[in-house]
Amino acid sequence: MSTSSPSASIERPVRLPTGATGPTRARRRPGRANRAPRAVALFGPLTLFVLFTLLPLYWMVVYAVTPENHQGFLPWPLTFAHFLAAWNNLGFAFLFRNSAIVGGSTLVVTVILALAAGYALARFTFWGKKLLILALLCTQFVPGVVLLIPLFQIFKGLSLIDNLLSLVISDTVFQMPLAAVLMAGFIRNIPVNLEEAAMVDGCSRFRAFLVIMLPLLRPAIVATGSFAFIGSWNNFLFALMFMNSQQNFTIPVGLANLIGEYNVDYGALAAGGTIAAMPLVIIFAFVQKYLVQGLTAGAVKG
Repeated sequence: MSTSSPSASIERPVRLPTGATGPTRARRRPGRANRAPRAVALFGPLTLFVLFTLLPLYWMVVYAVTPENHQGFLPWPLTFAHFLAAWNNLGFAFLFRNSAIVGGSTLVVTVILALAAGYALARFTFWGKKLLILALLCTQFVPGVVLLIPLFQIFKGLSLIDNLLSLVISDTVFQMPLAAVLMAGFIRNIPVNLEEAAMVDGCSRFRAFLVIMLPLLRPAIVATGSFAFIGSWNNFLFALMFMNSQQNFTIPVGLANLIGEYNVDYGALAAGGTIAAMPLVIIFAFVQKYLVQGLTAGAVKG
């Protein structure tokens, strides 16, 4: 009789792949057919929104570079006569200068006040702090037309009517609350230990703020300064009511004056609108990185 070894009758277990409890099945990867509806649902509304936003800008530029009595969808031959007429004959050089003075002054004053107010809200504890922040936010719901008459009476008593300083003050008053809240949110995310270490080394609080905090606040300064400049640059109501002479008009008021009672010079109007939009486009092209950092840093509590 032949005897078989015990190990011969023992079946070896089948090893399954790691994590598998049964027969393995090939996983199906989503094909292009499944991705197409999802891409249409995502990029379709975005494309419509971009077209809805850029189409008025396209027509403005087209009118600005199109010769008079031209028929066609594409402007050809191109002309810059409307820009020269708007800049030289219609006084857009003075309008641009006034808007730059008011916008730049509002930017500087708003950033300085926002730094001081934001630092106080972020670093100090005092009675009524939350109520003050709520009041600052509520000021954004007040339209400028409500305060138009009181501001006019105040500036009239101070002899600031038909003076660019009245526009700087009024624009700063409306831009500073939001800038202060944004600045406080950003300062709150910077560890206070950095300032304490600097003060231990002999720096005063003000010196520690200039040396330690101010370089870290660059994105917040760019964000608040950009909002202040854009709000002042586009302000139409205050410039219309507080300025009487044409030499003190800003760009929004100058554009409104191009619309006559019986006729409208669309070429000059489009050229003036293009001139007014160019500084804002250039600013956003250079500061968009800091702008995103400043807005997101103050929105996350860490």
